[in-house]
Amino acid sequence: MAKLYVVGTGPGDISKITAEALAALKKCEVIVGYTVYTDIIKKFLPNKKYVSTPMTKEKDRCLLAYKYAETENTAIICSGDAGVYGMAGLVIELKHLFKNVELTIIPGVTAALSGGALLGSPLTVDFAVISLSDLLTPYELIQKRIRCAAQGDFVICIYNPSSKKRSGYLKEACQIIMEHRGPKTVCGVVRNIGRDGEEKKILTLKELCDYQADMFTTVFIGNSATTVKEGFMVTPRGYIL
Repeated sequence: MAKLYVVGTGPGDISKITAEALAALKKCEVIVGYTVYTDIIKKFLPNKKYVSTPMTKEKDRCLLAYKYAETENTAIICSGDAGVYGMAGLVIELKHLFKNVELTIIPGVTAALSGGALLGSPLTVDFAVISLSDLLTPYELIQKRIRCAAQGDFVICIYNPSSKKRSGYLKEACQIIMEHRGPKTVCGVVRNIGRDGEEKKILTLKELCDYQADMFTTVFIGNSATTVKEGFMVTPRGYIL
């Protein structure tokens, strides 16, 4: 029986991919994914068959991967972790159509972890991860989640903070959070994690309101205890020093 692996490839650079994920990709004859991500893996594993689809064709991509997996070991890849805003859930939902394909989910390093490490240790205590993309989630529900996380004093990690159609969403999120936190709350941003042009910045919540983020940016908004130590963003766990 051929296998379908759902693989989270981490933030981008091959050094950030897990050994388990790399081993799974090496077993596969076919690798399916969004064009940006297959191009990255192709550099390191050139002797594979690559099948790419554009963004917003996620269901088609999953069905295509299953079709290949009926006869060849196949991987469908996403950046970060496949179960965090990735393809794992959709692949599982479609599994009933391909009962002869064995399915394995391979974890990866999501941007909350890889970006957090670049900034320091912002996620040391309870945190919430929220995407500002409203393609599949109503914007009113996203706003509610932001407000609830802010009320609960969670550290908040924001994925997909901005796009051409959503240029004002990050500013609106910051304004909601400032209903419950001060404008000097410590925040951080990282861009192009593990890729060319990687950059990071620590700034205040007020400054974050006007930050020009994009889809390759991950945003970290500290809680009431988050601070800056030795140039690092850190949320103390509460140890007595």
